Amino acid sequence: MRPSRDVDRQIMRVAVPAFFALITEPLMLLADTAIIGHLGTPELGGLAAASVVLGTAVGLCVFLAYGSTATVARHHGAGDDRTALSLAVSGLWLAVGLGVVLGVVTAGASGPLADALSSSVRVAGFAQDYLVISALALPAMLLILAATGALRGVLDLRTPLIATIVANILNVVLNLTFVYGFDWGVRGAAAGTAIAQWLAASWLVAVVVRRARRANAATRPRTTEIIASARLGVPLLVRTITLRASLVLATLVAARLGDVPLAANQVAGAVVTFLAFGLDAIAIAGQTLTGRTLGAGDAAGTRALTHRMIGWGVATGVAAAVLLASSAPWLPRLFSSDPAVQDALVPALLVVAAIQPLSGVVFVLDGVLIGAGDGAYLAWAGLLVLAAYAPLVLLVGWTDAGFTWLWIAYGGFIAARLVTLWRRQQGTAWMVLGTTRSTD
Repeated sequence: MRPSRDVDRQIMRVAVPAFFALITEPLMLLADTAIIGHLGTPELGGLAAASVVLGTAVGLCVFLAYGSTATVARHHGAGDDRTALSLAVSGLWLAVGLGVVLGVVTAGASGPLADALSSSVRVAGFAQDYLVISALALPAMLLILAATGALRGVLDLRTPLIATIVANILNVVLNLTFVYGFDWGVRGAAAGTAIAQWLAASWLVAVVVRRARRANAATRPRTTEIIASARLGVPLLVRTITLRASLVLATLVAARLGDVPLAANQVAGAVVTFLAFGLDAIAIAGQTLTGRTLGAGDAAGTRALTHRMIGWGVATGVAAAVLLASSAPWLPRLFSSDPAVQDALVPALLVVAAIQPLSGVVFVLDGVLIGAGDGAYLAWAGLLVLAAYAPLVLLVGWTDAGFTWLWIAYGGFIAARLVTLWRRQQGTAWMVLGTTRSTD
């Protein structure tokens, strides 16, 4: 019993602050969704299209957080803080470079992207407005990823928690002021969120740099480390591309179904993102603790943590399912005044609720394998899952089966991920000990 309690304490020390930090991030999207949703269905549809583009741009770079957590945690677990923080700073430089490039590309291509993902000309106009302004904050979004990942690697969960809570509060205040006080509409929501993101980025980067200087780690750009960080992120990039491709496919199908399904898909997607970030708290514990135990050469401890975290994943998934199922009848009214959007959402949210126990296990295992640096397997598994999911979601569009079936197809996506991740964790190929791992 004592080992289980010890493992639980380790998990909780990371998962609890990570949970509160994680849920504040999608709260920004939920706040934008609620504020814009009451402007009208076309405005909400515009946010849906823009969110897919921004989410894809940021999501493709999530390796900045995940890779940094795994690498920094391994070196921190081995007692080499100087190397750990030097690599963390290199991740920040990589984030800046990628952020500037993605910001320019997103702003320049905002028109065609909005047109491709929107269900009408009016919706496309709102989407482009949101994209152009939000592109200015893309470097900040990527800096937040890199800095947060580095701080998790050294078990500093408190700083990201406080920074994101403050940024989220500021986001709500600014958005309400700009959207309704100044009557800036969709542009006001984008501007408020961009300002809040830059505040959080500046805060987190300052903390990482201070820690690096105290550890006598390099803070100037080091080309070799930056390139190495980019190369290590390639497998996770491929994994993320497969995840984002699934969301883009779902949005394209929703847009084909019409304005109401597209608007409803934005709300459902925001709710799923919120739940995913909440469930991801155990996954963050998986990334951090797996990296530390493998870095310290503790294979038995790694296996014990994995088994225990799977149990936590099931429990948190069931809790999320109960919460969402009980709130599904009234939750849509918070995000839209359109009865058609509300009616479309209720059955879809019930489907999402049924999927949550599986999602809890999927996120945990994903976090464990990321923490182990098993990116190559995750990339191949992601491609297999996408190959299984694409026909399901496209079939919904081809047959006009209806909006609810779009989320039933999502259930197939989660089930396919579970199969690939479960098979991997049963073996030992991912449990490479020490501060480095070979590519496999």
